[in-house]
Amino acid sequence: MSHQSDLIADDIQAYLKQHENKQLLRLLTCGSVDDGKSTLIGRLLHDTKMIYEDHMASLQSDSAKMGTTGEKLDLALLVDGLQAEREQGITIDVAYRYFSTDKRKFIIADTPGHEQYTRNMATGASTAQLAILMIDARHGVLTQTRRHSYIASLLGIRHIVVAVNKMDLVDFSEERFNEIKDDYLAFAAKLGLKDVRFVPISALDGDNVVNKSENTPWFTGQPLMDILETVEVSRDKNLEHFRFPVQYVTRPDLNFRGFCGTIASGVIRPGDNVMALPSRRTSKIKEVVTFDGNLEEAYIDQAVTLTLEDEIDVSRGDMLVKVEDEPEVHNRFNANIVWMTDAPLETGRLYDIKLGPTFTSGTVKTIHHQTDVNTLEQQANPQRLQLNEIGLCELTLNQPIAFDAYQRNHATGSFIVIDRLTNVTIGAGMIEGLADGIESLDPVTTDERERRLAQKPAIIACGGKHAPELALAVERALFDQGKTAVVVSEANTGDADERRNVAQLLTAHGLIAIAENLGSDIANATVSADAEQDIPAAVSGLVQELVRSKRI
Repeated sequence: MSHQSDLIADDIQAYLKQHENKQLLRLLTCGSVDDGKSTLIGRLLHDTKMIYEDHMASLQSDSAKMGTTGEKLDLALLVDGLQAEREQGITIDVAYRYFSTDKRKFIIADTPGHEQYTRNMATGASTAQLAILMIDARHGVLTQTRRHSYIASLLGIRHIVVAVNKMDLVDFSEERFNEIKDDYLAFAAKLGLKDVRFVPISALDGDNVVNKSENTPWFTGQPLMDILETVEVSRDKNLEHFRFPVQYVTRPDLNFRGFCGTIASGVIRPGDNVMALPSRRTSKIKEVVTFDGNLEEAYIDQAVTLTLEDEIDVSRGDMLVKVEDEPEVHNRFNANIVWMTDAPLETGRLYDIKLGPTFTSGTVKTIHHQTDVNTLEQQANPQRLQLNEIGLCELTLNQPIAFDAYQRNHATGSFIVIDRLTNVTIGAGMIEGLADGIESLDPVTTDERERRLAQKPAIIACGGKHAPELALAVERALFDQGKTAVVVSEANTGDADERRNVAQLLTAHGLIAIAENLGSDIANATVSADAEQDIPAAVSGLVQELVRSKRI
Protein backbone atom coordinates (compact mmCIF):
# COMPACT_ATOMS: atom_id res chain seq x y z
CA MET A 1 0.00 0.00 0.00
CA SER A 2 1.16 3.53 -0.65
CA HIS A 3 0.00 7.07 -0.15
CA GLN A 4 0.54 7.60 -3.91
CA SER A 5 -0.80 4.34 -5.30
CA ASP A 6 -2.92 6.16 -7.92
CA LEU A 7 0.09 7.99 -9.35
CA ILE A 8 2.10 4.76 -9.38
CA ALA A 9 -0.66 3.00 -11.29
CA ASP A 10 -1.08 5.83 -13.83
CA ASP A 11 2.49 6.97 -14.44
CA ILE A 12 5.33 5.14 -12.71
CA GLN A 13 7.97 7.38 -14.31
CA ALA A 14 6.31 10.52 -12.95
CA TYR A 15 6.19 8.95 -9.49
CA LEU A 16 9.87 7.99 -9.60
CA LYS A 17 10.84 11.49 -10.76
CA GLN A 18 8.80 13.08 -8.00
CA HIS A 19 10.28 10.68 -5.44
CA GLU A 20 13.83 11.43 -6.61
CA ASN A 21 13.35 15.16 -6.08
CA LYS A 22 12.02 14.89 -2.52
CA GLN A 23 14.28 16.06 0.28
CA LEU A 24 15.70 13.28 2.46
CA LEU A 25 15.59 13.42 6.27
CA ARG A 26 17.68 11.00 8.33
CA LEU A 27 16.41 10.53 11.87
CA LEU A 28 16.65 8.15 14.78
CA THR A 29 14.54 7.17 17.74
CA CYS A 30 16.19 6.83 21.12
CA GLY A 31 15.21 6.72 24.74
CA SER A 32 14.90 4.34 27.68
CA VAL A 33 14.00 0.68 27.47
CA ASP A 34 10.32 0.04 26.67
CA ASP A 35 9.52 3.70 26.03
CA GLY A 36 7.88 2.72 22.73
CA LYS A 37 10.52 3.56 20.12
CA SER A 38 9.80 0.60 17.86
CA THR A 39 6.05 1.06 18.33
CA LEU A 40 6.34 4.68 17.20
CA ILE A 41 8.14 3.71 13.99
CA GLY A 42 5.54 1.03 13.36
CA ARG A 43 2.82 3.66 13.87
CA LEU A 44 4.49 6.02 11.38
CA LEU A 45 4.68 3.24 8.79
CA HIS A 46 1.09 2.19 9.47
CA ASP A 47 -0.49 5.65 9.38
CA THR A 48 1.42 6.72 6.26
CA LYS A 49 0.11 3.56 4.55
CA MET A 50 3.58 2.16 3.91
CA ILE A 51 2.79 -1.42 5.01
CA TYR A 52 2.13 -4.01 2.31
CA GLU A 53 -0.92 -6.22 2.62
CA ASP A 54 1.09 -9.41 3.26
CA HIS A 55 3.07 -7.60 5.97
CA MET A 56 -0.18 -6.47 7.56
CA ALA A 57 -1.51 -10.03 7.60
CA SER A 58 1.74 -11.26 9.14
CA LEU A 59 1.63 -8.45 11.71
CA GLN A 60 -1.90 -9.38 12.77
CA SER A 61 -0.84 -13.02 13.19
CA ASP A 62 2.33 -12.16 15.13
CA SER A 63 0.49 -9.67 17.36
CA ALA A 64 -1.99 -12.37 18.38
CA LYS A 65 0.84 -14.85 19.00
CA MET A 66 3.06 -12.51 21.04
CA GLY A 67 0.11 -11.14 23.03
CA THR A 68 1.84 -7.99 24.33
CA THR A 69 -0.77 -5.41 23.28
CA GLY A 70 -4.05 -7.18 23.91
CA GLU A 71 -6.33 -7.04 20.88
CA LYS A 72 -4.40 -4.15 19.31
CA LEU A 73 -1.71 -4.49 16.66
CA ASP A 74 1.80 -4.77 18.10
CA LEU A 75 3.38 -2.29 15.71
CA ALA A 76 6.83 -2.75 17.27
CA LEU A 77 7.06 -6.12 15.49
CA LEU A 78 7.42 -4.25 12.19
CA VAL A 79 10.84 -3.06 13.34
CA ASP A 80 12.15 -5.61 15.86
CA GLY A 81 13.51 -8.07 13.35
CA LEU A 82 15.81 -10.24 15.47
CA GLN A 83 14.26 -13.25 17.18
CA ALA A 84 15.93 -12.23 20.46
CA GLU A 85 14.35 -8.77 20.19
CA ARG A 86 10.87 -10.17 19.68
CA GLU A 87 11.19 -12.62 22.54
CA GLN A 88 12.55 -10.05 25.00
CA GLY A 89 10.45 -7.15 23.75
CA ILE A 90 13.52 -4.94 23.39
CA THR A 91 15.68 -3.54 20.59
CA ILE A 92 19.27 -4.85 20.39
CA ASP A 93 20.63 -3.89 16.99
CA VAL A 94 20.08 -0.72 14.95
CA ALA A 95 17.13 -1.29 12.60
CA TYR A 96 16.73 0.98 9.57
CA ARG A 97 13.40 1.63 7.87
CA TYR A 98 12.61 3.67 4.78
CA PHE A 99 9.34 5.45 4.07
CA SER A 100 8.06 8.58 2.38
CA THR A 101 5.16 11.00 2.35
CA ASP A 102 4.03 13.51 -0.26
CA LYS A 103 6.60 15.99 1.06
CA ARG A 104 9.70 14.06 2.13
CA LYS A 105 11.68 10.82 2.12
CA PHE A 106 12.79 9.39 5.46
CA ILE A 107 15.45 6.99 6.70
CA ILE A 108 14.68 6.19 10.30
CA ALA A 109 16.99 4.29 12.65
CA ASP A 110 15.55 2.47 15.65
CA THR A 111 18.39 2.38 18.19
CA PRO A 112 18.62 0.26 21.36
CA GLY A 113 17.94 1.77 24.76
CA HIS A 114 20.13 -0.45 26.93
CA GLU A 115 23.43 0.94 28.22
CA GLN A 116 25.37 -2.09 26.93
CA TYR A 117 24.31 -1.13 23.39
CA THR A 118 25.66 2.45 23.54
CA ARG A 119 27.96 1.64 20.57
CA ASN A 120 24.91 0.61 18.51
CA MET A 121 23.17 3.88 19.29
CA ALA A 122 26.26 5.88 18.36
CA THR A 123 26.33 4.06 15.01
CA GLY A 124 22.72 4.98 14.31
CA ALA A 125 23.22 8.58 15.41
CA SER A 126 26.34 9.19 13.31
CA THR A 127 24.39 10.09 10.16
CA ALA A 128 21.17 11.42 11.72
CA GLN A 129 19.94 14.99 11.25
CA LEU A 130 17.13 14.75 13.82
CA ALA A 131 16.57 12.65 16.92
CA ILE A 132 13.20 11.62 18.33
CA LEU A 133 13.80 11.17 22.06
CA MET A 134 11.13 9.02 23.66
CA ILE A 135 10.11 9.64 27.27
CA ASP A 136 7.55 7.50 29.10
CA ALA A 137 4.99 9.90 30.59
CA ARG A 138 4.76 7.71 33.71
CA HIS A 139 8.50 7.73 34.46
CA GLY A 140 9.69 11.10 33.16
CA VAL A 141 13.34 11.94 32.44
CA LEU A 142 15.47 8.92 33.33
CA THR A 143 19.18 8.16 33.37
CA GLN A 144 18.99 6.61 29.89
CA THR A 145 17.22 9.72 28.62
CA ARG A 146 20.18 11.82 29.72
CA ARG A 147 22.67 9.35 28.23
CA HIS A 148 21.01 9.37 24.82
CA SER A 149 20.74 13.16 24.86
CA TYR A 150 24.46 13.40 25.59
CA ILE A 151 25.36 11.04 22.74
CA ALA A 152 23.05 12.94 20.37
CA SER A 153 24.73 16.24 21.29
CA LEU A 154 28.20 14.67 21.04
CA LEU A 155 27.44 13.44 17.52
CA GLY A 156 26.22 16.87 16.47
CA ILE A 157 22.49 16.22 15.97
CA ARG A 158 21.00 19.71 15.77
CA HIS A 159 17.27 18.95 16.03
CA ILE A 160 15.68 17.11 18.97
CA VAL A 161 12.00 16.17 19.17
CA VAL A 162 11.01 14.99 22.65
CA ALA A 163 8.05 12.64 22.21
CA VAL A 164 6.35 12.19 25.59
CA ASN A 165 4.82 8.77 24.97
CA LYS A 166 2.09 6.74 26.72
CA MET A 167 0.12 9.89 27.52
CA ASP A 168 -2.99 7.69 27.57
CA LEU A 169 -1.67 6.08 30.77
CA VAL A 170 -1.59 9.45 32.58
CA ASP A 171 -5.00 10.56 31.24
CA PHE A 172 -3.37 12.99 28.77
CA SER A 173 -2.44 15.26 31.69
CA GLU A 174 -1.20 18.69 30.61
CA GLU A 175 0.37 19.18 34.04
CA ARG A 176 2.44 15.98 33.70
CA PHE A 177 3.52 16.94 30.17
CA ASN A 178 4.71 20.40 31.31
CA GLU A 179 6.53 18.88 34.29
CA ILE A 180 8.54 16.58 31.98
CA LYS A 181 9.14 19.44 29.55
CA ASP A 182 10.61 21.72 32.24
CA ASP A 183 12.74 18.89 33.65
CA TYR A 184 14.22 18.05 30.25
CA LEU A 185 14.86 21.67 29.22
CA ALA A 186 16.91 22.22 32.39
CA PHE A 187 19.11 19.27 31.42
CA ALA A 188 19.29 20.20 27.71
CA ALA A 189 20.68 23.63 28.59
CA LYS A 190 23.80 21.94 30.02
CA LEU A 191 24.40 20.18 26.69
CA GLY A 192 23.85 23.27 24.56
CA LEU A 193 20.87 21.75 22.72
CA LYS A 194 19.03 24.58 20.98
CA ASP A 195 16.25 23.28 18.69
CA VAL A 196 14.22 21.15 21.11
CA ARG A 197 10.49 20.52 20.50
CA PHE A 198 7.95 18.58 22.56
CA VAL A 199 4.96 16.48 21.47
CA PRO A 200 2.56 14.52 23.74
CA ILE A 201 1.81 11.22 21.97
CA SER A 202 0.45 7.72 22.31
CA ALA A 203 2.38 5.59 19.80
CA LEU A 204 0.11 2.60 20.38
CA ASP A 205 -3.11 4.50 19.61
CA GLY A 206 -1.67 7.13 17.23
CA ASP A 207 -2.43 10.30 19.22
CA ASN A 208 -0.46 13.27 17.77
CA VAL A 209 1.74 10.97 15.69
CA VAL A 210 0.39 11.64 12.21
CA ASN A 211 -2.87 13.40 13.05
CA LYS A 212 -3.70 15.86 15.82
CA SER A 213 -5.41 14.18 18.76
CA GLU A 214 -8.75 15.17 20.26
CA ASN A 215 -7.44 13.93 23.62
CA THR A 216 -5.00 16.87 23.91
CA PRO A 217 -7.02 20.02 23.19
CA TRP A 218 -4.56 21.95 25.36
CA PHE A 219 -1.64 21.13 23.01
CA THR A 220 -1.21 23.85 20.36
CA GLY A 221 1.90 22.48 18.63
CA GLN A 222 2.31 20.32 15.53
CA PRO A 223 1.81 16.55 15.42
CA LEU A 224 5.04 14.59 15.11
CA MET A 225 4.73 13.92 11.37
CA ASP A 226 4.17 17.61 10.63
CA ILE A 227 7.43 18.40 12.42
CA LEU A 228 9.30 15.73 10.46
CA GLU A 229 7.94 17.04 7.17
CA THR A 230 8.69 20.71 7.84
CA VAL A 231 11.83 20.88 10.01
CA GLU A 232 14.49 22.92 8.18
CA VAL A 233 17.63 20.82 7.73
CA SER A 234 19.05 22.29 4.52
CA ARG A 235 20.72 25.06 6.55
CA ASP A 236 22.59 22.43 8.54
CA LYS A 237 24.73 21.61 5.50
CA ASN A 238 28.15 23.26 5.42
CA LEU A 239 28.17 25.17 2.13
CA GLU A 240 30.92 27.55 3.25
CA HIS A 241 34.09 25.47 3.64
CA PHE A 242 35.04 23.43 0.56
CA ARG A 243 36.47 20.02 1.42
CA PHE A 244 37.12 17.32 -1.21
CA PRO A 245 38.80 14.11 0.04
CA VAL A 246 40.32 12.38 -2.99
CA GLN A 247 39.11 8.79 -3.21
CA TYR A 248 40.59 7.82 -6.57
CA VAL A 249 42.85 9.24 -9.28
CA THR A 250 41.60 8.36 -12.77
CA ARG A 251 43.76 8.45 -15.89
CA PRO A 252 42.00 6.67 -18.79
CA ASP A 253 44.48 8.09 -21.32
CA LEU A 254 47.46 10.45 -21.58
CA ASN A 255 45.22 13.51 -22.04
CA PHE A 256 43.06 13.21 -18.91
CA ARG A 257 43.89 13.11 -15.20
CA GLY A 258 41.01 13.57 -12.79
CA PHE A 259 40.46 13.32 -9.05
CA CYS A 260 37.33 11.45 -8.01
CA GLY A 261 35.43 11.79 -4.76
CA THR A 262 32.36 13.10 -2.97
CA ILE A 263 32.32 16.72 -1.88
CA ALA A 264 32.32 16.64 1.93
CA SER A 265 31.27 20.29 2.27
CA GLY A 266 31.17 23.58 0.42
CA VAL A 267 30.77 24.56 -3.23
CA ILE A 268 33.24 24.40 -6.13
CA ARG A 269 33.28 25.99 -9.59
CA PRO A 270 35.70 25.95 -12.55
CA GLY A 271 38.33 28.65 -12.03
CA ASP A 272 38.39 28.38 -8.22
CA ASN A 273 41.86 28.39 -6.66
CA VAL A 274 42.48 25.19 -4.70
CA MET A 275 45.24 23.71 -2.57
CA ALA A 276 46.16 20.03 -2.16
CA LEU A 277 46.83 18.93 1.41
CA PRO A 278 49.12 17.96 3.02
CA SER A 279 51.54 18.95 0.20
CA ARG A 280 50.13 22.55 0.06
CA ARG A 281 50.60 22.72 -3.72
CA THR A 282 48.10 25.03 -5.46
CA SER A 283 46.26 25.06 -8.78
CA LYS A 284 42.92 26.04 -10.35
CA ILE A 285 39.87 23.92 -11.07
CA LYS A 286 39.71 23.27 -14.81
CA GLU A 287 36.55 21.15 -15.05
CA VAL A 288 33.90 19.59 -12.83
CA VAL A 289 33.16 16.30 -14.60
CA THR A 290 30.21 13.93 -14.09
CA PHE A 291 28.69 11.04 -16.05
CA ASP A 292 25.95 13.38 -17.29
CA GLY A 293 28.37 16.09 -18.44
CA ASN A 294 30.40 18.94 -16.99
CA LEU A 295 28.92 21.17 -14.30
CA GLU A 296 29.26 24.89 -13.72
CA GLU A 297 28.89 24.32 -9.99
CA ALA A 298 29.02 21.36 -7.61
CA TYR A 299 28.23 21.25 -3.91
CA ILE A 300 28.14 19.06 -0.80
CA ASP A 301 27.31 15.34 -1.21
CA GLN A 302 27.79 15.36 -5.01
CA ALA A 303 30.12 12.71 -6.45
CA VAL A 304 32.28 14.38 -9.10
CA THR A 305 35.65 14.21 -10.85
CA LEU A 306 37.76 17.38 -10.68
CA THR A 307 40.50 18.26 -13.15
CA LEU A 308 43.18 20.88 -12.49
CA GLU A 309 44.96 23.43 -14.67
CA ASP A 310 48.39 22.23 -13.44
CA GLU A 311 49.98 18.81 -13.07
CA ILE A 312 50.48 18.72 -9.30
CA ASP A 313 50.99 15.66 -7.14
CA VAL A 314 47.63 14.58 -5.68
CA SER A 315 46.97 11.04 -4.43
CA ARG A 316 44.20 9.05 -2.76
CA GLY A 317 43.79 10.29 0.81
CA ASP A 318 44.83 13.86 -0.02
CA MET A 319 42.31 16.68 0.34
CA LEU A 320 41.52 19.54 -2.04
CA VAL A 321 40.44 22.78 -0.33
CA LYS A 322 40.06 26.39 -1.39
CA VAL A 323 43.07 28.63 -0.90
CA GLU A 324 42.80 30.72 2.32
CA ASP A 325 40.11 28.37 3.67
CA GLU A 326 42.23 25.56 5.01
CA PRO A 327 41.53 22.91 7.64
CA GLU A 328 44.08 21.92 10.24
CA VAL A 329 46.99 19.77 9.03
CA HIS A 330 48.74 18.00 11.90
CA ASN A 331 49.50 14.60 13.36
CA ARG A 332 48.19 15.42 16.85
CA PHE A 333 44.64 16.24 17.90
CA ASN A 334 42.06 15.76 20.64
CA ALA A 335 38.99 13.64 19.92
CA ASN A 336 36.04 12.08 21.71
CA ILE A 337 36.18 8.32 21.17
CA VAL A 338 33.32 5.84 21.60
CA TRP A 339 34.89 2.45 22.33
CA MET A 340 33.15 -0.48 20.63
CA THR A 341 34.93 -3.72 21.56
CA ASP A 342 35.51 -5.91 24.61
CA ALA A 343 39.29 -5.41 24.67
CA PRO A 344 39.88 -1.96 26.24
CA LEU A 345 41.49 1.03 24.54
CA GLU A 346 44.98 1.42 25.98
CA THR A 347 47.25 4.44 25.81
CA GLY A 348 50.43 3.88 23.84
CA ARG A 349 49.11 0.96 21.80
CA LEU A 350 49.30 1.23 18.00
CA TYR A 351 45.97 1.33 16.12
CA ASP A 352 45.00 1.95 12.50
CA ILE A 353 43.08 5.20 11.93
CA LYS A 354 40.79 5.85 8.94
CA LEU A 355 39.47 9.35 8.27
CA GLY A 356 37.53 9.35 4.99
CA PRO A 357 39.87 7.84 2.38
CA THR A 358 42.94 8.64 4.50
CA PHE A 359 44.43 5.56 6.15
CA THR A 360 47.25 5.79 8.69
CA SER A 361 48.23 4.50 12.11
CA GLY A 362 48.75 6.11 15.48
CA THR A 363 48.40 5.86 19.23
CA VAL A 364 46.27 7.33 21.97
CA LYS A 365 48.85 9.28 23.93
CA THR A 366 46.57 10.41 26.76
CA ILE A 367 42.97 9.93 27.87
CA HIS A 368 42.14 13.37 29.29
CA HIS A 369 38.90 12.17 30.85
CA GLN A 370 36.24 9.51 30.55
CA THR A 371 32.65 10.77 30.62
CA ASP A 372 30.03 8.82 32.55
CA VAL A 373 27.23 8.84 29.97
CA ASN A 374 24.62 8.45 32.70
CA THR A 375 25.61 11.31 35.03
CA LEU A 376 27.91 13.36 32.71
CA GLU A 377 30.56 13.24 35.46
CA GLN A 378 34.15 13.10 34.19
CA GLN A 379 36.87 10.80 35.50
CA ALA A 380 40.25 12.44 34.87
CA ASN A 381 43.19 10.61 33.27
CA PRO A 382 42.00 6.99 33.17
CA GLN A 383 44.48 4.47 31.74
CA ARG A 384 41.95 2.78 29.45
CA LEU A 385 38.45 2.93 27.97
CA GLN A 386 36.16 -0.09 28.31
CA LEU A 387 33.40 -1.24 25.94
CA ASN A 388 30.69 1.44 25.43
CA GLU A 389 32.69 4.10 27.30
CA ILE A 390 33.36 7.56 25.87
CA GLY A 391 36.50 9.56 26.53
CA LEU A 392 38.32 12.68 25.37
CA CYS A 393 41.68 11.45 24.07
CA GLU A 394 44.83 12.92 22.57
CA LEU A 395 45.96 11.02 19.48
CA THR A 396 49.37 11.05 17.82
CA LEU A 397 49.45 9.78 14.22
CA ASN A 398 52.41 8.58 12.20
CA GLN A 399 51.82 11.24 9.54
CA PRO A 400 50.06 14.63 9.33
CA ILE A 401 46.49 14.58 8.01
CA ALA A 402 43.98 17.30 7.10
CA PHE A 403 40.97 17.57 9.42
CA ASP A 404 38.31 19.91 10.84
CA ALA A 405 36.62 19.94 14.22
CA TYR A 406 33.63 17.56 14.12
CA GLN A 407 31.13 20.24 15.13
CA ARG A 408 32.26 22.31 12.15
CA ASN A 409 32.37 19.49 9.58
CA HIS A 410 31.14 15.98 10.32
CA ALA A 411 32.71 14.40 7.24
CA THR A 412 36.27 15.67 7.80
CA GLY A 413 36.11 15.59 11.60
CA SER A 414 35.20 11.94 12.17
CA PHE A 415 37.27 8.78 12.00
CA ILE A 416 37.22 5.12 12.93
CA VAL A 417 39.75 3.10 14.92
CA ILE A 418 40.71 -0.30 13.47
CA ASP A 419 42.43 -3.25 15.11
CA ARG A 420 45.70 -3.87 13.26
CA LEU A 421 45.50 -7.66 13.61
CA THR A 422 41.84 -8.38 12.84
CA ASN A 423 40.89 -5.32 10.72
CA VAL A 424 37.76 -4.97 12.86
CA THR A 425 36.40 -1.48 13.61
CA ILE A 426 36.80 -1.05 17.36
CA GLY A 427 36.14 2.66 17.94
CA ALA A 428 34.60 5.82 16.50
CA GLY A 429 36.06 9.28 17.00
CA MET A 430 34.92 12.89 16.72
CA ILE A 431 37.74 15.44 16.53
CA GLU A 432 37.60 18.39 18.94
CA GLY A 433 40.67 20.25 17.67
CA LEU A 434 44.44 20.44 17.87
CA ALA A 435 46.15 18.87 20.87
CA ASP A 436 47.38 21.29 23.51
CA GLY A 437 51.04 21.97 24.30
CA ILE A 438 54.17 20.48 22.79
CA GLU A 439 55.54 16.97 22.55
CA SER A 440 56.76 15.50 25.82
CA LEU A 441 60.55 15.43 26.22
CA ASP A 442 60.37 12.64 28.80
CA PRO A 443 62.23 9.43 27.84
CA VAL A 444 60.17 6.52 26.53
CA THR A 445 59.37 4.13 29.40
CA THR A 446 59.25 0.34 29.42
CA ASP A 447 55.47 0.45 30.00
CA GLU A 448 55.01 2.73 26.99
CA ARG A 449 56.96 0.34 24.78
CA GLU A 450 54.92 -2.64 26.01
CA ARG A 451 51.63 -0.87 25.26
CA ARG A 452 52.79 0.33 21.83
CA LEU A 453 54.05 -3.12 20.75
CA ALA A 454 51.36 -5.08 22.65
CA GLN A 455 53.99 -7.48 24.00
CA LYS A 456 56.50 -8.03 26.78
CA PRO A 457 60.22 -8.11 25.90
CA ALA A 458 61.94 -11.47 26.23
CA ILE A 459 65.07 -13.40 25.26
CA ILE A 460 64.48 -16.86 23.78
CA ALA A 461 67.53 -19.10 23.55
CA CYS A 462 67.53 -21.67 20.73
CA GLY A 463 69.93 -24.64 20.99
CA GLY A 464 70.64 -28.01 19.46
CA LYS A 465 72.03 -29.11 16.12
CA HIS A 466 69.31 -27.23 14.21
CA ALA A 467 69.39 -23.97 16.20
CA PRO A 468 69.42 -21.66 13.09
CA GLU A 469 66.36 -23.34 11.54
CA LEU A 470 64.67 -23.44 14.94
CA ALA A 471 65.23 -19.70 15.50
CA LEU A 472 63.64 -18.83 12.15
CA ALA A 473 60.67 -21.09 12.90
CA VAL A 474 60.16 -19.40 16.28
CA GLU A 475 60.30 -15.98 14.60
CA ARG A 476 57.61 -17.02 12.10
CA ALA A 477 55.36 -18.42 14.85
CA LEU A 478 55.67 -15.25 16.94
CA PHE A 479 55.10 -13.06 13.88
CA ASP A 480 51.86 -14.94 13.20
CA GLN A 481 50.86 -14.17 16.80
CA GLY A 482 51.30 -10.44 16.12
CA LYS A 483 54.59 -10.15 18.02
CA THR A 484 57.73 -8.27 16.94
CA ALA A 485 60.80 -10.49 17.23
CA VAL A 486 64.37 -10.40 15.86
CA VAL A 487 66.71 -13.36 15.30
CA VAL A 488 70.21 -12.84 16.78
CA SER A 489 72.39 -15.39 14.98
CA GLU A 490 76.05 -16.20 14.64
CA ALA A 491 75.79 -15.09 11.00
CA ASN A 492 74.47 -11.57 11.68
CA THR A 493 76.09 -10.79 15.04
CA GLY A 494 79.21 -12.71 15.96
CA ASP A 495 80.41 -14.53 19.05
CA ALA A 496 78.39 -15.39 22.14
CA ASP A 497 79.29 -12.19 24.02
CA GLU A 498 78.11 -10.01 21.12
CA ARG A 499 74.90 -12.02 20.84
CA ARG A 500 74.24 -11.50 24.55
CA ASN A 501 74.77 -7.74 24.27
CA VAL A 502 72.56 -7.42 21.18
CA ALA A 503 69.81 -9.55 22.72
CA GLN A 504 69.79 -7.41 25.87
CA LEU A 505 69.74 -4.23 23.77
CA LEU A 506 66.73 -5.48 21.79
CA THR A 507 64.75 -6.37 24.92
CA ALA A 508 65.60 -2.99 26.46
CA HIS A 509 63.69 -1.48 23.52
CA GLY A 510 60.65 -3.71 23.94
CA LEU A 511 61.47 -6.39 21.34
CA ILE A 512 61.70 -10.17 21.58
CA ALA A 513 65.22 -11.47 20.89
CA ILE A 514 65.58 -15.01 19.50
CA ALA A 515 69.24 -15.94 20.02
CA GLU A 516 71.12 -18.98 18.74
CA ASN A 517 73.30 -21.00 21.14
CA LEU A 518 73.21 -18.32 23.81
CA GLY A 519 72.99 -20.28 27.03
CA SER A 520 70.17 -20.15 29.53
CA ASP A 521 71.53 -17.77 32.19
CA ILE A 522 69.96 -14.60 30.69
CA ALA A 523 67.18 -16.25 28.66
CA ASN A 524 63.50 -16.00 29.61
CA ALA A 525 62.80 -19.24 27.74
CA THR A 526 64.83 -21.98 26.04
CA VAL A 527 64.05 -24.43 23.24
CA SER A 528 66.17 -26.94 21.34
CA ALA A 529 65.91 -29.37 18.44
CA ASP A 530 68.48 -32.02 17.47
CA ALA A 531 66.45 -33.25 14.49
CA GLU A 532 64.60 -31.30 11.80
CA GLN A 533 61.37 -33.20 12.40
CA ASP A 534 61.42 -32.06 16.04
CA ILE A 535 61.19 -28.36 15.15
CA PRO A 536 57.37 -27.96 14.65
CA ALA A 537 56.50 -29.62 17.97
CA ALA A 538 59.20 -27.70 19.84
CA VAL A 539 58.05 -24.36 18.41
CA SER A 540 54.37 -25.04 19.05
CA GLY A 541 54.99 -26.05 22.65
CA LEU A 542 57.19 -23.01 23.28
CA VAL A 543 54.76 -20.45 21.85
CA GLN A 544 51.74 -21.95 23.61
CA GLU A 545 53.57 -21.84 26.94
CA LEU A 546 54.76 -18.24 26.44
CA VAL A 547 51.27 -17.03 25.51
CA ARG A 548 49.57 -19.01 28.29
CA SER A 549 51.94 -17.70 30.96
CA LYS A 550 51.80 -14.15 29.49
CA ARG A 551 55.60 -13.96 29.30
CA ILE A 552 55.51 -12.18 25.92
